[in-house]
Amino acid sequence: MRTPRRVAVVAHQRKTLGGGLDELRRRITDEGVDELFWYEVPKSKKAPKQVRRALGEKPDLLIVWGGDGMVQRTLDTIAGIRKNGKKGGAQVPVGIIPAGTANMLAGNLGVPDDLAGAVHTAFHGRRHRLDLGVLNGEHFAVMAGIGFDGAMIHDADGTLKDRLGKLSYVWTGLRHLDDAAPRARVTVDGTEWFTDEATCVLIGNVSMITGGITAFDDAKPDDGWLDVGVATARGAVQWARTMGQMAVGRSADSPFVHMTRARRIDVKLREPLMYELDGGSRKAVKKIRVEVAPAAVKVCVPRQGSDS
Repeated sequence: MRTPRRVAVVAHQRKTLGGGLDELRRRITDEGVDELFWYEVPKSKKAPKQVRRALGEKPDLLIVWGGDGMVQRTLDTIAGIRKNGKKGGAQVPVGIIPAGTANMLAGNLGVPDDLAGAVHTAFHGRRHRLDLGVLNGEHFAVMAGIGFDGAMIHDADGTLKDRLGKLSYVWTGLRHLDDAAPRARVTVDGTEWFTDEATCVLIGNVSMITGGITAFDDAKPDDGWLDVGVATARGAVQWARTMGQMAVGRSADSPFVHMTRARRIDVKLREPLMYELDGGSRKAVKKIRVEVAPAAVKVCVPRQGSDS
């Protein structure tokens, strides 16, 4: 594989890893690049504009520094360009530098959590096609959730997550154990699949969620499918049983979990609930549509023995 000569970086200024952005610049230039295009943003919402600017430079490699929110908005921008049939770098491989709180996509892909290893993977790793999910028109790489999951992410966002890191999810999750479970109707690939009270609906593109817990045992980000889970657990005891089963066995074996696989999922709720994409909260809605976008982006992943 030819070493990238034109490299673009889009970085979240408030995220840290190793020696920070100064070390990132040094390690990139150590790779002998000819041109380096550098863009920083104060928050992930500002990333799409800078990603489009970066792609306009026609780089051989786009490096994104930050957490799952930065990665999600970057991949959404790239996939949107590809979906609309426009030129401008939609085929550029993305190297992830996991400088966020949970770094769920990087963890699922095996991207090293140290700066040196992540940069090496970006430059010398395998370029691998990944599916994305599309929820109400916005792409995600890890998973989307509505109900308990969306409320937990919404409360953890911002100052609390900055102070407590991953513990913020535990803290806010405890506050929502007794939330109401509205009636939900879930349709998969045009067939009604679930109609009952539900505390959470999760759609996953990968297997692991925060804390290394496996939510979707058989999910793969390159199989052209999305995994669907509906949780009916209420209260501390039922949630404890559900999370315990996820930690030590298969999630589908829990009596409070229903699981399947689909290419299109429609969820209709009796009342509006918050939803989240890759750890970023979104406004409350009464319905969502989720579809798979096969092989939508190219991401740098570590090489296996057979790839060398």
